[in-house]
Amino acid sequence: LEERAARELPHLAITTQAYGILNTGQINQIPFYDEYARRLNPKLVVLVFHINDFVNNSVALQSLAHGLDPDRSPYMSAQKDARGNMELRPPDPEYRRFMLLRMPIAWHEIARKRLTQVSYFAKWLDMKKAWAVDKVNAIGVKTSAPSETDPQAAVWSDIIAARPCCASLLDDWQPARWDVDRQFTKERLPPVLEEALEYTAFGIEQFKRRADRDGATLAILSASVYMGTQGDPQFDRLSAIAEARGVSVISDYDYIVRQGYDAWAVFTRDSHWNAAGHQYAAEAVLEWLKTNQEVCD
Repeated sequence: LEERAARELPHLAITTQAYGILNTGQINQIPFYDEYARRLNPKLVVLVFHINDFVNNSVALQSLAHGLDPDRSPYMSAQKDARGNMELRPPDPEYRRFMLLRMPIAWHEIARKRLTQVSYFAKWLDMKKAWAVDKVNAIGVKTSAPSETDPQAAVWSDIIAARPCCASLLDDWQPARWDVDRQFTKERLPPVLEEALEYTAFGIEQFKRRADRDGATLAILSASVYMGTQGDPQFDRLSAIAEARGVSVISDYDYIVRQGYDAWAVFTRDSHWNAAGHQYAAEAVLEWLKTNQEVCD
């Protein structure tokens, strides 16, 4: 982005910095702004939003995904007080001592995980299988396919549901083995996913307040072909949250399609960008900057 802006918008003299860490959503990323980015007096702050950020912003869903104690997060998180108001909670350096117990993993599950980590084709097959099971379940046909429910997730969900913070959250929740992120495509969401949307809104709001205070503009790059553009339930949910807070959403997917690029050629062997993915994302943000140059005044 910096190199392209130097050629195409040289009068803005743009410099860039990027921050990130594994398994984090917007709430978890707030310290990057508070401790580092703010010192640079930025004019534009872009939140890179992937489909798994809904999950990452939720303490309950993070706990279900990684076996974390919902009261002890390795990152900054948020929680509701007795009156239902959200507040930020600092990371717990002792979180590893309170991890939930893990069940022994079957050999075929170990093999599946290893294959899907090194082979894009194996990942694709795994996804297709899970989608098929999801479709069968959606039309009311009972299936005994082994990918329906993850035994480990079922155990963790029982433990987490017993906590006061999560007592009613897991009503109507099916602990799926595969891809909680894609559950946000459904029209009706169980309470734990609805709450994840609330936490996502809270995280974006926290960034908006900081940007306004510091004289910066906040934007969001919807950075996933899995998320699509207008009409995709996930994208529409993110857009509604952002629009209510006066935040622009830049659709990476929309840009890729308009340019005639191959939307699926942006990945390595999973959903992380390759060089082309980084290039298209930079171009999408630069296109937005060209029509919003006033943010860099």
